[in-house]
Amino acid sequence: MIDLTEVLGRHRLLPVLVLEDAGAAAPLGAALVDGGLPLAEVTLRTPVALAALERMAAVPGLVAGAGSVVSAEQVDAVSAVGGQFVVSPGLHLPVVERCAALGLPCLPGVATPSEAMAAHAAGLDAVKLFPAHLLGGVSAVEALSGPFPTMRFVPTGGVDEQSLPAYLALPAVLAVGGSWMVPRALVSSGAFDQIRSRVAEATRLAREA
Repeated sequence: MIDLTEVLGRHRLLPVLVLEDAGAAAPLGAALVDGGLPLAEVTLRTPVALAALERMAAVPGLVAGAGSVVSAEQVDAVSAVGGQFVVSPGLHLPVVERCAALGLPCLPGVATPSEAMAAHAAGLDAVKLFPAHLLGGVSAVEALSGPFPTMRFVPTGGVDEQSLPAYLALPAVLAVGGSWMVPRALVSSGAFDQIRSRVAEATRLAREA
């Protein structure tokens, strides 16, 4: 079992991937590693997502998990293909409990103080704030972190290189999630050199922030 909080705190970025072709998984994973960001969230939004996750989990040096996980059954499927962590768009306790049973780190999404309270009660100390931009961005993180001083947040949704520094400047922000460094068009066209360059630039911005 990986320490997801430590990994996210070290890299400060979580690339969010939507893959239409499982054949792109291995070269994309290699581009992430070569770009200095050996971490990937493969969203379960396409028919090939689990096959892609299995291939990414086999890339040396890459920590690969699944996103958009909404059921305990999907947690089982993620574990079966070697996924190392689970990210959910919302807080669903059966997902959290199944992850705990299987030893998979879980990063559920929250959007309200009530959900943050439920996550805290479930023993979680890190959550995804989603959709961060629509919830108010940096101001939403500041508002939620007040009553939950020990909770760390991973804002996701509408985050880009312009908003990245402001998020990462907040002590409550563990990392940010986003897809701007791995756009679907570049993945589909096999432009992995360009992706590697974009990832390297994103990591530079994260370090400076």
